[in-house]
Amino acid sequence: MYGMRAHDTAPATHFRSDRLCRVNGELFFCTRENTLEGPFDSAEKAEQEIQAYIARMQVVDSNWSSG
Repeated sequence: MYGMRAHDTAPATHFRSDRLCRVNGELFFCTRENTLEGPFDSAEKAEQEIQAYIARMQVVDSNWSSG
């Protein structure tokens, strides 16, 4: 994907990867901030938590930008 993120200074190519992974049989998701979130009981629950995590990060980012 070619485009700009909020903090990019110029357009760049960004590659999406599967955020879900298994560690010792348990389901987690990885973040851009290099954290591993989980474990989750199902892929569906992990996807819900990914959306919640993104929403939280957007609030944090908007607070940081306006402050």
